[in-house]
Formats: sequence, structure tokens, C-alpha cells
Amino acid sequence: MGLYERYLASRIRRHDGDPPDHVALIITERDLLERGAYETLTDFFEWAVEYASQVTVYVSVLDTGAVPALRRELEAIDAPREIAVRGPDDRSQADAPIRIGIGLGGKHEFTSAVQTMAEAVDGGGLEPDDIDDEHVEDHLVFPAEPDLVIKTGAERLSDFMIWQSVYSELYFTDVNWRDFRKRDFLRAVREYCNRSRRFGR
Repeated sequence: MGLYERYLASRIRRHDGDPPDHVALIITERDLLERGAYETLTDFFEWAVEYASQVTVYVSVLDTGAVPALRRELEAIDAPREIAVRGPDDRSQADAPIRIGIGLGGKHEFTSAVQTMAEAVDGGGLEPDDIDDEHVEDHLVFPAEPDLVIKTGAERLSDFMIWQSVYSELYFTDVNWRDFRKRDFLRAVREYCNRSRRFGR
């Protein structure tokens, strides 16, 4: 760890605010085409688990045909903990501290959840009045709500985790994924510690 990284880490340790317990990262399929992208992702896992007990990565794809190849590459990552890789139609619950979702975005995820519940209502297995937040979350790829969502490359809201991140702290950096370093991650954690969370209030 370089001098500046050690300085940032010490600031976080001495801060009154707690670091995020659940960190989410949003990247794109294009990001993973960059040279060294998977090595950066492995490094990110190592940085994140120093602070968080849960790490979620969402990889945005434009074409579902790319999912199998991405899945193979991501499952081959030498990560410090177990990884559960999920595609857009795989919602089996996993209890891995590091989780990776591959999909078409939050709108697609939410639409799919609504369609599944509508089919259950049509089949008589679910009453419309019984549908609540928990029913919706049961049909999301990863229902857990992250404390901190990191978006690289541009200061714009992503279509990913639109339900889960409604009360999350969002951190945007103009650093592209190929250039993302530990200091950039530590800046995000420090910024999180400096904020006063309102949870929509």
C-alpha cells in the first residue's frame, strides 16, 4: 500500500462514522473488455472485504447472449471468498459474502419480478392484496440493500439496483474502471463515513 493509501486508511480508522457493511459496485460488460479488468476486480474484492461483510457487483450487459461467456470468466476469478454468479433468470438464494449479478438492468429485473408475481396471482397461488415489499424483494436477483454504491466512469445514475439502492449512499467517480485503484476505493469509503445517512427522511 502506498503512502497516500495508508493516509486514507488511517483517516477511515479514526473516523467517528462506521464504514459501509455492504458495498456494491456497478460496472459494464465493456469495462470487463479492458486489459487488466479482471485483475482490478480481484483487487477490488480484497479491498472491499477489509471493510464490508457483503460485496455485490452488478455487471451490465446489452445482450443476454454475452452472459454465458461472462459467467465463465467471472467464476474463474481468484477471489478471496466464495462468489455466487447470477444471470437475469437465476434467483436461487445464495449466502456468499461476494456476489456477482449479470443482467440487463434494474428495469428488467423489476419487470421480471412483477411478471412472476402476476403469474402466481393468475394461477391462484397469490392474492393481489398480499403483495408487499417482501414479495417483490423475494423475486429480485440480490434483494439486500447496499450501504454504498460505487459507479465508475461517469456521474450518472445507473439502471442497476433501482429497488435495492433507494436509500443507499451513491458515490460517482469519473475514474474509468481500467484506472480504478485502491485509493479510489478508499476515497469512496471515506466519503461514505463523512455523510449523514437519512434513509429517505
